Amino acid sequence: QVQLVESGGGLVQAGGSLRLSCTASESIFRIYVMGWYRQAPGKQHEMVAISPSGDGTKYSDSAKGRFTISRDSAKNTVYLQMNNLVPEDTAVYYCGTTASLRPGLSPQDLWGQGTQVTVSS
Repeated sequence: QVQLVESGGGLVQAGGSLRLSCTASESIFRIYVMGWYRQAPGKQHEMVAISPSGDGTKYSDSAKGRFTISRDSAKNTVYLQMNNLVPEDTAVYYCGTTASLRPGLSPQDLWGQGTQVTVSS
């Protein structure tokens, strides 16, 4: 079973930066979209940034101007560069993808295990 493996979370002071990475454990036939989502304690799961295959990216309002999503399609890897972090960014960050794992298979959603990001004031 293909897994998404995240790394890069941690503890940072407000105003600092972190870079999250997410890599698929095996080759994936076709990726339709890869992205980052987060869930803070007591809050709903929310989209942070997504990168559809082809062109275009989409950011949440809170991420615009501070976060940048990028992909290395050859490596089935997606990154999230987070700058100027604020305590409100504290959450578990999840990598997600909608992909066809093998030729002939329908698209399915895959999720990573999550990585904790904590921003101290």
